[in-house]
Amino acid sequence: MAEIRERVDVCVIGAGHAGCEAALSCARLGLETVIFTVSVDSIALMPCNPNIGGSSKGHLVREVDALGGEMGKNIDKTFIQSKMLNRSKGPAVHSLRAQADKAEYTWQMRRTLECQEHLTIKQAEVCRLLTEEGEKGKRITGVRIFTGAVYECKAVILCTGTYLNARCLCGDAITQTGPNGLQAATHLTDSLKENGIRMKRFKTGTPARMDGRSIDFSKMEEQRGDDRIVPFSFSTNPEEIQKEQVSCWLTYTNEKTHEIIRANLDRSPIYAGIIEGMGPRYCPSIEDKVVKFADKERHQVFLEPEGIHTTEMYVGGMSSSLPEDVQLAMYRTVPGMEHCKIVRNAYAIEYDCIDARQLYPTLEFREISGLYSAGQLNGSSGYEEAAAQGLIAGLNASLSIQKKEQIILDRSQAYIGVLIDDLVTKDNREPYRMMTSRAEYRLLLRQDNADLRLREIGYRAGLVSDQDYEKTTEKRKLIQEEMDRLKRTMVGASENIQNFLKINGSSSLKTAASLSELLCRPELDYFTLSEIDPERKPLPADVIEQVEIELKYEGYISRQMRQVEQFRKMESRKIPSWVDYEQVPSLRLEARQKLIAYRPVSLGQASRISGVSPADVSVLLVYLENHSRNKEIK
Repeated sequence: MAEIRERVDVCVIGAGHAGCEAALSCARLGLETVIFTVSVDSIALMPCNPNIGGSSKGHLVREVDALGGEMGKNIDKTFIQSKMLNRSKGPAVHSLRAQADKAEYTWQMRRTLECQEHLTIKQAEVCRLLTEEGEKGKRITGVRIFTGAVYECKAVILCTGTYLNARCLCGDAITQTGPNGLQAATHLTDSLKENGIRMKRFKTGTPARMDGRSIDFSKMEEQRGDDRIVPFSFSTNPEEIQKEQVSCWLTYTNEKTHEIIRANLDRSPIYAGIIEGMGPRYCPSIEDKVVKFADKERHQVFLEPEGIHTTEMYVGGMSSSLPEDVQLAMYRTVPGMEHCKIVRNAYAIEYDCIDARQLYPTLEFREISGLYSAGQLNGSSGYEEAAAQGLIAGLNASLSIQKKEQIILDRSQAYIGVLIDDLVTKDNREPYRMMTSRAEYRLLLRQDNADLRLREIGYRAGLVSDQDYEKTTEKRKLIQEEMDRLKRTMVGASENIQNFLKINGSSSLKTAASLSELLCRPELDYFTLSEIDPERKPLPADVIEQVEIELKYEGYISRQMRQVEQFRKMESRKIPSWVDYEQVPSLRLEARQKLIAYRPVSLGQASRISGVSPADVSVLLVYLENHSRNKEIK
C-alpha cells in the first residue's frame, strides 16, 4: 500500500489551550497548518476547573488577547459568571475570573478553528518526530502518525498537555488514559527520548463532579458575579456581554472530613507511594491540605456549575485520588453535601513532560531547530499558562519560517515573559503555576494595561488588526491628553473648594493645587472631582481607569521604571554562542557547570540561574568586556 505523505508548513501536536493558540497564530499568519488531536471532541477541553482567569492568570489571558490570541474572546462568548478578584487591594493584583460553560467553550473554540483559513484539524495520534542532520545541527522535517501517514513540515509545535503516557488514579483503580477518560498518547515519548530530549514525570489532579440536584445550597454561602461585567478581550464591547449570571456556592470541610481522610491515607496513591510524579505545590489535593496544614480546622470548598445545560457541579478545593468509597464518605461530611451523588470521581493524573531548560526563550528546542514546545509539556499547569505559551510558540515558529526575528518578551514587558523565563531558566520540580508574586514589576504589568503594553508587538507580528491597533493608539492618546489636562488645571483655596474637600473627608488646601494632585489623595477619585472640574469631557471608562491609576501611583510607577532600566541593561548584554565557560577565569565550579548546561542568552538570564551568584555574573561581564576590547584593538 502506498504511503500517504502530506506537505504543510506547521504541525501542531495537541488541541488543548496551547495547541489552539499555536495553530491559530500560525494559520492567521498565512502558514498552512495542521493540528492533531486524539479526539476532535476534546478541542480546548477544560478537564479540570470550569473557569478562565483568576489571580495572575487573568493577566495572562489579557496579554494573550493583546497579542492577538483567542482565549479572551472565547471566554467572553461563553462565560456564565464573571468577577474581578482582589478589588479591595491595589490595581497590580486585580484579576478577572470567569466561570465558563465548559461544553460551549469547547464548541466555540472548535468552531473558530474550523472557520480559520489555512488550518486543518486532524484526529490522529502522532507517534514519531522526523528529523535530519543539517549544517547547523539537527532540524525537524515532519511527523508520522500512528496509521503510518507522514506530514512533512518546516516546524512542529508540541502541545501534548497531560496526555503523554498518562494514567489516572482513583485509589487502587488505575487506568491508562488521559484526562476525562480520553485516549492517552503512548508512542511519542519514545521518539522524544530518541532525539535526546530529557523527560520528567509530573502529576496533577481534579475533584469530583456532583449532581447539582443532590446538593442543598441553602446550607452554603452564595457567591454572585459582578454587577458590571468587565470583558477579558479588549476587542469585546462591554455593553454586549452584560447578562444574567449564575451563582457559585461556598462551604467548608470540617473535622469529620479530616478524620475520614486521615484514617484512609494508606489508601491514597499519593501517600502509598504509587504515584511517581511531583504534584503542584499551589493546588494541593485535599489529602495534602489535611496533612500539611493540620492546624487548619476547615478548608474552603466551592461548588461551581459546569454549564447552563447540565446539573454537574465542580467541587473546587477538594481534588483527590482517594478510593471512591472514601471520596463519597468525605464529601458527605461537608455542609450542603450530606446527600450528594457523584457524577465523576475525583482522580489524580500522571504524565510525561520535558525539562524546559532545553528550550530557548522563544520556546524552540536548543538542539533541534524548528521544534517548539508549549503548555503542560513544559512543566507548567493551568489553561492560561498553556495558552500564553502556545501563542508565543506559534508566533515564533511562523516568524522563523518567514525568516523574521522571533519574539522574546522579557520580565519587564509581560507576565508571559515571567512565565517563560521561569520555565526555561529554573529547575522546576513541580508543575509551575503563575502568581502575581513571581513578577518583579507587577505594578507595571497590570491586567488593565495589557493592550497598551503589548498591542503593538501583536500588530507588528501580524496578529492584531488595523482596527484594534488604531483603537489602542487612540486610547493611549486620550489617556495622555487627560493626564496633561489634570496636571495643568489648578484650583485655589476658595471657600467652595474647601467645602468640597471637607464634605469628602479630605484635608483643606493652603495654596493652589492641580486636579492631578488632588486625585492622588486616597479619599478622592476621578468621578468625585468632576464636581469641581467643569472642563471635564466624557471619556471611555477604560481611559478614566488608566488616568486614575497612572496619577495615583505615579511615584511608585516611576520607581519601578527606573528598576526596569537597570534590568534591561543586563538583558541587553547578550552572551555570544561562542563563549567557552571553561575558559572564563575565576568562575566558581558550580556556576561553570550550570552555565555550560543552560547556555543563557544574556547576562540577565544567567543571573537568574540557580547556582550562579552575582559575583559569577560580574566575572562573566568583565570577561565579555575584555574580549570585546581586545577585538576592537585587533
